[in-house]
Amino acid sequence: MKSMTDISDTFQGAESLLETYRIRQDDLGRIREFAEIAWPKMADMVVEWYAWLETQPEFDHFFGDPETLARVQRMQDEYWKLFMSGDVNDEYIELRRRVGETHARIGLPLNTYFAGMNIFMELFSECLRREEMDAEARSRIGESVIKLLHLDTAVVVETYNHMVEETLTAQSKSLMEMSTPVTQIWSGILLLPIVGIIDSKRARDIMNATLAKIGETQAQIFILDISGVGVVDTAVANHLIKITKATRLMGCDCTISGVSPSIAQTIVDLGIDVGRIKTTSTMKDALADAFHRVGMEISKTSD
Repeated sequence: MKSMTDISDTFQGAESLLETYRIRQDDLGRIREFAEIAWPKMADMVVEWYAWLETQPEFDHFFGDPETLARVQRMQDEYWKLFMSGDVNDEYIELRRRVGETHARIGLPLNTYFAGMNIFMELFSECLRREEMDAEARSRIGESVIKLLHLDTAVVVETYNHMVEETLTAQSKSLMEMSTPVTQIWSGILLLPIVGIIDSKRARDIMNATLAKIGETQAQIFILDISGVGVVDTAVANHLIKITKATRLMGCDCTISGVSPSIAQTIVDLGIDVGRIKTTSTMKDALADAFHRVGMEISKTSD
């Protein structure tokens, strides 16, 4: 998984984000004006916010531990201090991304985060409504606050999604590696049983894993068993042909085993030219042929 430095390099910086959300210096000045109004009342707003949070089903799971809750409250205090400073720079954005990273790591649902930000937006709006000031000034301050809240939310959510995608990609890669176990079953003989669906990505992974193993072991024979493949269509057949051609270029002969009558019929109906590809109906036949070609014979032992 990428570090926060790597992640920060992936996204927009503060200047670009401010331009995107049309947050100008006068907006940031109004944020600071809002701080003078809201900060003295912030403790009461936080109490009200936590009263709402305690009604949510996620509260006990994520915030039930007193130490965790105390730490989160300290972090939240720092969060809003920075927000109301009106000083939006790259460090500000990175700290918002850190919030998104933390939420992704603990698995806090995004809908809870959205709801929580919405509650704060309501609390801020109510704080402004109670303030005696010109209606136009109140409206402008409210608009500026909402702009920065939207920027914050976007940065947190973007980072959250990025972290989740990174995790899913890593998990998918691990599963793919587990699903393509090219095994050396004997000196010079490799075996790969495939189960499931073969798409373009998986075909590339199979080819990469196979060629790497051939290079490592200098194998002369590779058995690709497709008895567990659910569907063989034109695309799958072409993937198999490419794999066999690539192994041949490395001096390794490929045998495709597990070719059932239905798969054979499908290949014929599709008019696919299998060329010089060696096939067998069962893995047993492929293994027997492979052992024979490396100078070994399989025989039954007497009781």
